[in-house]
Amino acid sequence: MKKTMVLAMIACLCAVTCTQQEPKSLQETNIFLSDWDTEFGIPPFDQIEKQDYLPAFQKGIEQEKQDIEKIIENKNDPTFENTLEALEMSGALLRKISNVFSVLNGSMTDEEMQKIDEQVTPLLSNHRDDVLFNQALFQRIKSVYDQRDQLDLSTEQATLLKKYYLDFIRGGANLDEESKAELRKINEELSNLTMKFGQHVLKENNRFELVMEKEQDLAGLPQSVIDGAAKAAEDRGHEGKWVFTLHRSSITPFLTYSEKRDLREQIFKAYINRGNHDDELDNKEIASRIAFLRVKRAHILGYETHAHYILEQNMAKKPENVTDLLYQIWEPALEKAKIESRELQELIDEEGNDFKLQPWDWWHFAEKLKKKKYQLSAEMTKPYFELNNVREGAFYVAHQLYGLQFIERTDLPTYQPDVKVFEVKEQNGTHVGIFFADYYSRASKRGGAWMNSFRKQYRLKGQETTPIVTNNLNLTKPSGDSPTLLTFSEASTLFHEFGHALHGLLSDCTYPRLSGTSVSRDFVELPSQIMEHWASEPDVLKVYAKHYQTGEPIPQELIEKIEKAGHFNQGFATVEYLAACFLDMDWHTLDEPMEHETMEFEHRSMEKIGMIPEIVVRYRTPYFQHIFAGGYSSGYYSYIWSEVLDCDAFHAFKETSLFDEETARSFRSNILEKGGTQDPMVLYKNFRGKEPEVKYLLEKRGLE
Repeated sequence: MKKTMVLAMIACLCAVTCTQQEPKSLQETNIFLSDWDTEFGIPPFDQIEKQDYLPAFQKGIEQEKQDIEKIIENKNDPTFENTLEALEMSGALLRKISNVFSVLNGSMTDEEMQKIDEQVTPLLSNHRDDVLFNQALFQRIKSVYDQRDQLDLSTEQATLLKKYYLDFIRGGANLDEESKAELRKINEELSNLTMKFGQHVLKENNRFELVMEKEQDLAGLPQSVIDGAAKAAEDRGHEGKWVFTLHRSSITPFLTYSEKRDLREQIFKAYINRGNHDDELDNKEIASRIAFLRVKRAHILGYETHAHYILEQNMAKKPENVTDLLYQIWEPALEKAKIESRELQELIDEEGNDFKLQPWDWWHFAEKLKKKKYQLSAEMTKPYFELNNVREGAFYVAHQLYGLQFIERTDLPTYQPDVKVFEVKEQNGTHVGIFFADYYSRASKRGGAWMNSFRKQYRLKGQETTPIVTNNLNLTKPSGDSPTLLTFSEASTLFHEFGHALHGLLSDCTYPRLSGTSVSRDFVELPSQIMEHWASEPDVLKVYAKHYQTGEPIPQELIEKIEKAGHFNQGFATVEYLAACFLDMDWHTLDEPMEHETMEFEHRSMEKIGMIPEIVVRYRTPYFQHIFAGGYSSGYYSYIWSEVLDCDAFHAFKETSLFDEETARSFRSNILEKGGTQDPMVLYKNFRGKEPEVKYLLEKRGLE
């Protein structure tokens, strides 16, 4: 029975029998406003009612304002403790609610959650501006910042002080009142637009269905893919048919294996035209408006472009450094992609086809060419990558490197039946944190793969708070008793997101503002991407890549084929990714606040870099969530920037041994534990002893 119905019944009963009794307070009825007595402080998911969110957010905002008033009203001179540390401790309730809502709205959303998001987003935007525009608070922070050289601050304290000071400067604290008012309007509109952009993409992903009624339309598809399509049809009310969707776990195998070229074209064009139908889910004007507002905001704050504003706090520092790196890799990658294109066309011709290679053909003929060249296909390897085994492989690497144990706990709360919960412990049994593994696709989950936190690690006033982190993938749930079999790419993605989880779990910081993944955008992918290297190492493959039926480890012959094919199709993979990086930078190096015809702008961007027509940019503007609904604006390059770091960092292990104890200890203590407590290049050089070299990335991708 719903909590609201129960409360209504209680209220009626009290009206008759105990009119003198006071009604229950918000504190007593709203689960967010009470202390959670669950083990490890895991959210009591079964007690969360959606109607609790908005009043809890309002109460959280109210409490943070009260916390800030106490800081301002403090009669003592500003110090690090009574100002910065007090500010860091403020807003605990709001942080608690925001974390839970953010995680669940990403993985368990619905119309009600989205409406709450629409109500909460402007509240949070205005509240953030209220804090950053608070002149009395800023003056206290500035007072401490101005005397920082005379204070005996630790490295972490000095970093926290600098970041808060820059937050206020970059948030408009020094602006006049008229400019603050304009900035507040821009921030609120941007918050609403980015939220709407993401909602549109989710709805676009869910509304398209390629429904098949004839068995001949399944030509070329492996049985596991057919079974998944039958399950999708059943879930969507198309009994006895087969359904393919725009979720990656559905569309990718279809494009790879389907012999029906017309159907490949149909689903591919649906995928690349999400948000581009001139209807209620269209994102073209929203994207252009977001870019326009970001230019205006950058100018108000004194920056040439939005990219200059963002990159100031990243390792790259300025746009020229980003484009310099991109072009270093783009030119050899484009040449390799052109060679690959010619090879695929030759294969098309060999088979007696009379058509020119198109983007919806690439996946299909690349798979055929790989099989021809290396006697290797995804279907040959999938039996060795069963989901539970792959996850255990990631756990194995974490244990070998850092001594971690992952103990499944079926007695702890979870928010969805398919989600598994693990307690993480040190080798000596000390509790580290909680790990949620949420791997299956569903209509309520946004696309892609990501890590998030219900609670970050920190240590305030000597009290240790342990992390609660999640990993999300979008794998197709198998039908019946069939296991979930992954492609090697999907297995690598699991390792990737697990690397982010380790960054959150192994954090050893004092302040939540700096802990875990709270690092610059072009550094955050280092811990995730380095994990992918272990996923493909032969010695690790032999441990976790076991045949799901026989339990036999993957044969050496197959490992050698995977290694030989390691550089296959890397021109395509690199070009489609880098093209998205250039598109991101083009949108965010605009120096005039004017709106653009979105698709024409995108066309010019691709034309400028010489994009070949056989490949489509990985994310077209109307569904480029990373930059228009996420935190990667002027930062999509971060994956390749971090890949320079991770390839160089993994070479440190290759120079010693795969699980070298000293190297692992150094990576943990200098990278994973430190969060954002120091400049990332300082942290990297503390680990590696030098700056990274790009040559290891070029070698890995076969582009040297």
